[in-house]
Amino acid sequence: MTERSFQCDIRKQVLCVSDRCFDTSSLPELLELKNQTPEGICRDLYTFLYAWFSEGETMQVQTSGSTGVPKIMEVSKRAMMNSACRTCRFLGLQEGDSLLLSMNLKYIGAQMMVVRALVGGLRLLLQEPCAHPLAAVQERIDFLSMVPMQLASSLQREAERNILQAAKVVIVGGGAVDSLLEEQLQVLPCRVYSTYGMTETLSHIAMRPLNGPERSDRYYPLEGVALSLSARDTLVIEVPDVCTGKLETNDCVTLYPDGSFVVRGRVDNVINSGGVKIQIEEDERLLQGFLSFPFVITAVPDSFYGEKVVLLAERPKSSEKETNGLLAVCKDALPRYHAPRDIVFVLSLPRTENGKIDRKGCRNAALRGLEIKKGG
Repeated sequence: MTERSFQCDIRKQVLCVSDRCFDTSSLPELLELKNQTPEGICRDLYTFLYAWFSEGETMQVQTSGSTGVPKIMEVSKRAMMNSACRTCRFLGLQEGDSLLLSMNLKYIGAQMMVVRALVGGLRLLLQEPCAHPLAAVQERIDFLSMVPMQLASSLQREAERNILQAAKVVIVGGGAVDSLLEEQLQVLPCRVYSTYGMTETLSHIAMRPLNGPERSDRYYPLEGVALSLSARDTLVIEVPDVCTGKLETNDCVTLYPDGSFVVRGRVDNVINSGGVKIQIEEDERLLQGFLSFPFVITAVPDSFYGEKVVLLAERPKSSEKETNGLLAVCKDALPRYHAPRDIVFVLSLPRTENGKIDRKGCRNAALRGLEIKKGG
């Protein structure tokens, strides 16, 4: 089998979306479209394509802000194409395959879907970002990228589930895939992967198979990605054709000899409560099978413990008896001294604009909730 070739010359690239095609000669049309089209995914696409086809070797992208203040980065178009080729090659995408874009184009995950379409000759379909992006789809989709909430919602409706079953591959990013969703994915015949990456790596550099015989709890690096551990046991990434130098992350991982790894959590998501170090993500995974509502583990300053562990629960406020029952469930499910010492109920968990859990916002919400509770 011959090696798949990709179109990495921007001057020769063509993007076909709906019944229109765009290339470098479309700049006047794209400028008019982005100025006249109402807010939404279409205008965001025209804006992106205008910048992509314009002169200049770089693009501006925005970080998600899930672990800090969102910032603007200048990135190389060549590096974006290198990353896109790596993904298309790994997933076995072919020229003419259809691709659905239903995410916020302000962020790198969605932007890289467009670049994959450009380098791979894929046909792009657009749907406004929402919980059910497949609801209005009338044709086969070969390649989908979704956040966990979109995938979980789509699995609940037969028509949308049928579209997923007919796909070649689905990638899931922008948040953790919980154990319940992972079990639901086992009915899908298509390949489903959880992705690992960040804005600095121009989307993902590793994937975890979520279903089928290759299902695993480990992420496997894509071709050309070198991984190592820092002195803090955090992941260090080296992808010469995508990012300059070595990138040290804040993700604590277990790295195996074959290059695969398991993410234990983030260094900045460690709670120190009474001298006991608690990795938030590990305890959240342990609780997933015991709590039937969306939740987050967070902490607030405490004069005795230093940091007091709090469960932030997305559900109506419970009675004192029910609250004590939930605290008891957590105590039984978690290691000694890890259990939350209080619960704050909220209408919705704090999230960033693109749907990720806002850890700083969760801490603030827990603090406000406890202050209200204390005040009566």
